[in-house]
Amino acid sequence: MELAAAEKFVLDLLGSRLSETLYYHGLHHTLDVVSAALVLAKEEGIEDGASLKLLKTAALFHDCGFINTYKDHEEEGCRIARNQLPLFSYSKEQIDVICGMIMATKIPQSPQNHLEMIICDADLDYLGRDDFDPIAATLFKELEVRQLVTDINNWNQIQVKFLEAHQYHTKSAQQKREAIKQQHLNKLRQPK
Repeated sequence: MELAAAEKFVLDLLGSRLSETLYYHGLHHTLDVVSAALVLAKEEGIEDGASLKLLKTAALFHDCGFINTYKDHEEEGCRIARNQLPLFSYSKEQIDVICGMIMATKIPQSPQNHLEMIICDADLDYLGRDDFDPIAATLFKELEVRQLVTDINNWNQIQVKFLEAHQYHTKSAQQKREAIKQQHLNKLRQPK
């Protein structure tokens, strides 16, 4: 696995091809997920180098499908990963693991193993962080441009339903993020 070369490829791709109206799903989000995934992996006791490389690769590629499509971007991200990762000495088996992680992030999340649980929690790490409001505002703006939300009240209702249904999958994320996520949910439930 030539992780450094694969990382350069996907960061260059995202930097040059992502729409400027991806206010939430921009390059900054991918970098945030990579960082959160590696922190969570350490907290979850993942120490073997191969697993960490697979996790980092999946985090780097998890939203690359947005360069071509908004809907079903996970499937497109897997297609891109399957085309590109063999060029960086990733085996079919490794790519299958990576695509499993990418597909696990599709909402509603459905992780089937520990690495998939970690990437799912990393992808939605912000739900239980202090920077929730500014990040959520970027997602509102991104969805508004695509006419997928109508106004802020509609958006707040969507957020309440999403937060009520969401669960962190790893013990580390549950301990670190759940209480703050509940505070955000309670705030959103208050009448405006």
